[in-house]
Amino acid sequence: MSAGKAFLILHGKQALNEDVRAAVEQRRAMGWELTVRLTWEAGDAQRLVREALEAGYSQIIAGGGDGTLRDICEALALADTEAGLVLLPLGTANDFARAAGVPLAPGQAMALLDVPARAIDLGEVGGQMFLNMATGGFGSQVTANTSEDLKKVLGGAAYLFTGLTRFSELHAAYAELQGPDFHWKGNLLALGIGNGRQAGGGQELCPQALVDDGLLDISILPAPQEVVGTLKELMAGGWSLDNLFVRARLPWVEIKAAEGLSMNLDGEPLEGDAMRFEVRKGALRVHLPENSPLLSSSRQSHPPRLLEG
Repeated sequence: MSAGKAFLILHGKQALNEDVRAAVEQRRAMGWELTVRLTWEAGDAQRLVREALEAGYSQIIAGGGDGTLRDICEALALADTEAGLVLLPLGTANDFARAAGVPLAPGQAMALLDVPARAIDLGEVGGQMFLNMATGGFGSQVTANTSEDLKKVLGGAAYLFTGLTRFSELHAAYAELQGPDFHWKGNLLALGIGNGRQAGGGQELCPQALVDDGLLDISILPAPQEVVGTLKELMAGGWSLDNLFVRARLPWVEIKAAEGLSMNLDGEPLEGDAMRFEVRKGALRVHLPENSPLLSSSRQSHPPRLLEG
């Protein structure tokens, strides 16, 4: 008798990953029926989600980097299913997984199949959804311009290295943000709209974000000249920027930018001069660790700090 059944959607680059193969074999030895499918080109993740649901799978495993996880999460949310998702983080940054406490070892990550799924939120902008975070300004440029070769050599530190080497390109963007009882306008260097807490290889742009509170965390790094002058020193010291941010927690926020704003949506580029970000409350069921810092229950022993805004 099968202990359970799950459908693994694995990024094609991970086909020869021995740790993943061992984790799959371990689950099968425990009596699990585990089907594995690989992505090859754009649209495969969405197609494979449909295939899994049509075949009656109620547990899906997403194996890949932040972009792959985003594609699978979006497809599941659009399918309006009760199926649970297990995250198998196999990218360079793995920002959402790290913040959520999801193990990076494939065998340990797959063990979350045994933990009940919890309803979590997703962010949405222009019909596209994101699991972790939308970033804009200098931070998104760093993420977009960090080479794959450098990430292979330095891992998450590649993002900091790229930021330091491209500092001369740093420039501010004028933007206006408005949401319920919140209004801010001015020049900004970086912007984070978080369902999760960190982006760019471990930078905590939204350190108090929760995935089940029905809210998005907004973090704005303003750009007066004194901040620009300080930023270079802070980057060299590891991006300790907490005191410089303006923060708020909102169900939606509208952004207008005079010259357009380049955003990064869990690895997907997005550009526009007017955008509306909103939360899709309880849009997805995910198997997260019971003590995950991103769940509201984790705050019982760690009260939240008040946010500025």
